Amino acid sequence: PARRAGAGSGPPAGVSSRPSLSPCSTFDVAVVGAGIVGLASARELVRRHPSLAFAVLEKEQELAHHQSGHNSGVIHSGIYYKPGSLKAKLCVQGAALCYEYCDQKGIPYKQCGKLIVAVEQDEIPRLKALYERGLQNNVRGLKLIGAKEIQAKEPFCRGLMALDSPYTGIVNYKQVAQSYAEDFQEAGGTILTDFEVTNMEMAKESSSESEDGLKYPVIVRNSKGEEIYCRHIVTCAGLYSDRLSEISGCSPEPRIVPFRGDYLVLKPEKCYMVKGNIYPVPNPRFPFLGFHFTPRMDGSVWLGPNAVLAFKREGYKLFDFSTGDFLDAVTYSGLWKLVLRNLSYGLSEMYRACFLSAQVKQLQKFIPEVTINDVLRGPSGVRAQALDSDGNLVDDFVFDGGSGDIGSRILHVRNAPSPAATSSLAIAKMIADEVKRRFEL
Repeated sequence: PARRAGAGSGPPAGVSSRPSLSPCSTFDVAVVGAGIVGLASARELVRRHPSLAFAVLEKEQELAHHQSGHNSGVIHSGIYYKPGSLKAKLCVQGAALCYEYCDQKGIPYKQCGKLIVAVEQDEIPRLKALYERGLQNNVRGLKLIGAKEIQAKEPFCRGLMALDSPYTGIVNYKQVAQSYAEDFQEAGGTILTDFEVTNMEMAKESSSESEDGLKYPVIVRNSKGEEIYCRHIVTCAGLYSDRLSEISGCSPEPRIVPFRGDYLVLKPEKCYMVKGNIYPVPNPRFPFLGFHFTPRMDGSVWLGPNAVLAFKREGYKLFDFSTGDFLDAVTYSGLWKLVLRNLSYGLSEMYRACFLSAQVKQLQKFIPEVTINDVLRGPSGVRAQALDSDGNLVDDFVFDGGSGDIGSRILHVRNAPSPAATSSLAIAKMIADEVKRRFEL
């Protein structure tokens, strides 16, 4: 077994203290990124390979701080995704594993269900096609219901027909991610927070007589000049997956373009109007799902989100701006191709982002009683949208390594799109399989 560095001595999940690094801290595998996918993958790896030393490197002081801590909290059932795709398979598997895990750990969740509601006649064929797709994906309990049944389930909701998905649920994913971190640490893993990876390089040749020789040939450095030595790296870096790939000498494609989603919230005294998730029928011409009603574990109800280009990769506020992130996005030809194909949609999203009344109008299609006086501006999230140079949204998972000494020792998880939180335990199994195949652990 490898020599461990501070194994098991990391902070309790979510706490910023961390073990101090010795001048030569060594690990078999370092996982970069303590979002829900990185933590699930690290947990799966240490469970499969208990004799090896694993570290999770996270640039923030706390875990699950970005996409994993800013999402809607929905446990998706797997209806939307193309049959046979990894997204479809992993979502259905992942939802079952998520419920099972929460039951084991006593993490609260609500299986409140979801209605995908057709409010116009021309949406009904798309709704029926979605039902068929859900059946092909082996989603449990799906059924089409009429207007009266919609009202029986959601008394304030109006619609012509709906797809009822009773196994859709809600959970606090930050709590789930922190539980994965605790499992990882209890199994001997080390979590290093406040460790922003800025450089990866091969160690200089050392004599074969030295204790480690070239057993740990990759040096990973952070922004403070601290370093660890490891054999292999797995990156699960979400909004920074393309930049980490470039740092390691691998391809910058697909590029990450950040889209901010702003939510409204129902005023507390109006939350009785929504019991479960209420979603529109997605329009295949547009890249995002559209406005929906999402109950939360704390009893609040989120409305939205919209989707507008974020001018900073971790910019959760309207006026957050980073020159580097902005230039990165607007100089990428893939973004302009996407924008030109969806110009009217993009302009209407920007209009709705500015005017509350325009967002409320979308909501009134489903719950006519909602007024502008019933809503407040709420939180925002930023989605790491992978985009190829032709302007296509990269819809499925992308794994990537590289050539050369460092490239052959790295697995980049380039795109783990929504529903990655739902699918995290299933994704982790796939990543662990890929690590074993590539690195022959």
